[in-house]
Amino acid sequence: MAKNMQPIAKRCRALGISPAVMGYSKKTSNRNPGGNMRRKKSEYSLQLTEKQKVKFIYGIMEKQFRMYYEKAEKSQGKTGEVLLTTIERRLDNVVFRLGFARTRREARQLVNHAHFTVNGKKVDIPSYLVKVGDVIAVKEKSKSSTRYKEIGTESTLLPKWLEKSENDLSGKVIAMPEREDIDFPVEEHLIVELYSK
Repeated sequence: MAKNMQPIAKRCRALGISPAVMGYSKKTSNRNPGGNMRRKKSEYSLQLTEKQKVKFIYGIMEKQFRMYYEKAEKSQGKTGEVLLTTIERRLDNVVFRLGFARTRREARQLVNHAHFTVNGKKVDIPSYLVKVGDVIAVKEKSKSSTRYKEIGTESTLLPKWLEKSENDLSGKVIAMPEREDIDFPVEEHLIVELYSK
């Protein structure tokens, strides 16, 4: 399985995003503050940066991202918005958004290690797309670990399309995510322009 092993703070700085978006609130990237004083970026460079930003935040590789784009292109609605909302529905992202993991990378690993169930069935595929009505829960065996005992005391800001039950460490998808639920700045029209060349 391909993995992105680049340093988080360095990559965030290159893409112009805050490490907090990745779940790293204590990381900073203050080295070489004048390093971004470069000449004007080309149109292609801006488009590529937007695509790389989304891929980096969600931890997706090119082949899978292209597949999401092709699905979004065939769907009804604006291609860019459909693309982002589809990626937002990934199980590893939902686990992160519910507060069951501190970062999307950690969420991906926890899903890979089968710590979660969807509607009572074990799911260990991070790219699994949740649907309205799906219940995502921490597996019974995993609930006893110290990591999940800490979760009960932590407070997270939930998006309006998710509902969380603190008592039994579970969450429910109550609606499909919308464009305004994406919590970082992205110009999806640039991604569409890049792929439609």
